[in-house]
Amino acid sequence: MSPAFKQPVSVLVVIHTPQLDVLLLERAGNPGLWQSVTGSREGDEALANTALREVAEETGIHAAPEALVDWRLANRFPILQRWRARYAPGVSHNTEHVFSLCVPAIVPVRIAPDEHTAAGWLPWDEAAGKVFSWTNRDAIRLVARALSAPG
Repeated sequence: MSPAFKQPVSVLVVIHTPQLDVLLLERAGNPGLWQSVTGSREGDEALANTALREVAEETGIHAAPEALVDWRLANRFPILQRWRARYAPGVSHNTEHVFSLCVPAIVPVRIAPDEHTAAGWLPWDEAAGKVFSWTNRDAIRLVARALSAPG
């Protein structure tokens, strides 16, 4: 039995500390492609549940639902050709919903080796410069601006 196609609806979760150190993961099979936690919705799960599930699967971090921030931002973009076969025929675009999760300090993570080969914590501006997607870069900048704003 072949696996089901991925939904073209996903989450991106910027995991950060109060000091705005950001966790990045390097994609397996794609050296140099760094990103925040991402993943597709399964079934009809709520997007916040998708975000919490993906964080746990990709990092080993188990977060309480109230710790997750939904930025109410969705980015639609073309799916890179190398990943199109994961989706149903004719699906060419994905809609990604942005979340963030603040952890109290830099914590060790347990990566999923089938998805990522390395993990690292970087200051937000370095992290924004290292990620491969514009949506990830913009999400890191959004979180940093919001949390750095006075008052």
